[in-house]
Amino acid sequence: VAVRCFLMCKLTWCFFSSLQLVSLLLIGIAAWGIGFGLISSLRVVGVAIAVGIFLFLIALVGLIGAVKHHQVLLFFYMIILLLVFIVQFSVSCACLALNKEQQSQLLEVGWNNTNSARADIERNLNCCGFRTFDPNETCLSDCFRSHQCRPCLLVIEEYSGMVLRFVGGIGLFFSFTEV
Repeated sequence: VAVRCFLMCKLTWCFFSSLQLVSLLLIGIAAWGIGFGLISSLRVVGVAIAVGIFLFLIALVGLIGAVKHHQVLLFFYMIILLLVFIVQFSVSCACLALNKEQQSQLLEVGWNNTNSARADIERNLNCCGFRTFDPNETCLSDCFRSHQCRPCLLVIEEYSGMVLRFVGGIGLFFSFTEV
């Protein structure tokens, strides 16, 4: 009976590794975003794919350590997983703690620092400018021809709070399932 229980624990560890699911999901979403033209910034996609590959390799180390009963691999897996938990928990709490003013400031910093993301946002959300619409500036959105565009901050703010709560909640869920 003890051998069966240990075998089931080992199989459960192998098949339900949430870290592997998160890493593959991260890689898949990044590839999907660039494949459909939603994200043109290769830096953002590259970071998402690199983090996904890192998490997958960490999960693979844990899987090999569990299957081979290798205590050193499992020790380092748990140390790295603890560090991943701390980072993921901190980022998730930060996502849940941001208020509207802080969100607006972060959005403006991102808006001013990346031209490719600005063009993607204007094109995908059909808006022009950040706080105000200026018909003298260039804009890739369809509404620019009619000069009846909304500022992008108003459009982004509709979704940013909801997205931050969703990402924070999912991050907390996965951070606790990893431990």
